[in-house]
Amino acid sequence: MIRIVSIAALLCLLVLVLYLPSAHPPERFLAQIRSEHQAMEALWGEAPALRILDRALGLQGAAREATPIPPTAGASAASGVDGAVAREMASVNQRLFGNSYFRAIDALVLLAAFRLSAMLEWLPWMAAFVAAVLIDGSISRTIKSREFRQHDPERFALFGSLAVICTCSTVVAAVVPFTLHPLILPTVPAAIAVLLGRTLAHFHLRP
Repeated sequence: MIRIVSIAALLCLLVLVLYLPSAHPPERFLAQIRSEHQAMEALWGEAPALRILDRALGLQGAAREATPIPPTAGASAASGVDGAVAREMASVNQRLFGNSYFRAIDALVLLAAFRLSAMLEWLPWMAAFVAAVLIDGSISRTIKSREFRQHDPERFALFGSLAVICTCSTVVAAVVPFTLHPLILPTVPAAIAVLLGRTLAHFHLRP
């Protein structure tokens, strides 16, 4: 069941992420970043908000390095044939990657990086809670195995499926160009951690 839910959720996620850049121009994503940056500034203060924005730009730069888009500028070549090939390739790259759709994808990645960066700002406060929930699930699983109690495969499948759906929903929420309140961000790792802890507690463990 978890495998089916995972495949279906990932397919829906892929379709939605590819659809959003075609439905919204790049300016819509950038305006959303400016709006949420102002909200972060009101909540955290100017220095933390700038740190969040700087971290987001660094994450976007890392994403560009991982999947580089060929440069569109023309390159100098040693011979006439090489120069013609270089100019033709630059023209193809410009037509392929210089359109509104790919600029919207770039802006979408920046919005996702910004929201991930804001979520990481909460990590020092949330790390202890996440670790405690996962340790509690692991201890519950161990106790059940020692007491020869039956594990519940239905609950394992339910909590595991909910964890997958919650994770995919988080990715979707990271890229939709609609306002998210800054206080929503810390609830994401908390909810996923609780579901994973319950999944772990009902996972079968042989004594």
